[in-house]
Amino acid sequence: MNFIHTKNPWLIFPQPNPQAKLRLFCFPYAGGGASIFREWYKQLNHEIEICAVQLPGREDRLIETPFNHLQSLINALSQEILPNLNQPFAFFGHSMGGLISFELARYLQQKHDLKPLHLFISGAKAPHILATKPPIHNLPQPEFIQELRRFNGTPAAILENREFMELFSPTLRADFAVLETYIYTESAPLSCRITALGGLEDTEVTLEKLVAWKQHTTNNFSIEMLPGDHFFLNSHRVQLLEILSKYIEIPD
Repeated sequence: MNFIHTKNPWLIFPQPNPQAKLRLFCFPYAGGGASIFREWYKQLNHEIEICAVQLPGREDRLIETPFNHLQSLINALSQEILPNLNQPFAFFGHSMGGLISFELARYLQQKHDLKPLHLFISGAKAPHILATKPPIHNLPQPEFIQELRRFNGTPAAILENREFMELFSPTLRADFAVLETYIYTESAPLSCRITALGGLEDTEVTLEKLVAWKQHTTNNFSIEMLPGDHFFLNSHRVQLLEILSKYIEIPD
């Protein structure tokens, strides 16, 4: 299928592929940007086109105001992504990106009768499971940075750079607000396949919290555990992409 790639700041195509048979949309974790996924196309089937979602407030959109509420983000993102759902597609989301991809899939199924062929939820607890830890997005800066250090996703050199943290903290705080103000509402389960992925050393998102995703689809559910902590998608990218390759079915 021929596809014209427009200059849409929300959607980054690391390697545009008009001949692709499936488009894989990738949603980043809190504070992350589209660059997380820029090399993925090199390991995946050439019939898969990667589209990395670039949210406001990071990388080339750093000066834009980030969203701090999930529903307003979904409303805006859905309008940007709809024109690009003109061929079979799948979603991959890690941590915050997992929640975004799930709620976007629900929105598209309810409002537009559209669904991904597969939803890959990575490093994210099932949405109906209540948070057990107090929110951090409104903490004073020293305590906020200490919590970020505990997540092990931000290099120490960055956390200790006061100027950088003053610049980037608003985006990180907004992303955590998206997660921490989210309230799950009951609705019909998705009809697409779901695969949940987790890190064996991830103390935040345990196997139990991943297995709970099963109730959110009427289709096949599977679970895969990889070596590593919460950010296994960076430390064990090769194994992760091998798993995606195993589960993604290329349409004829």
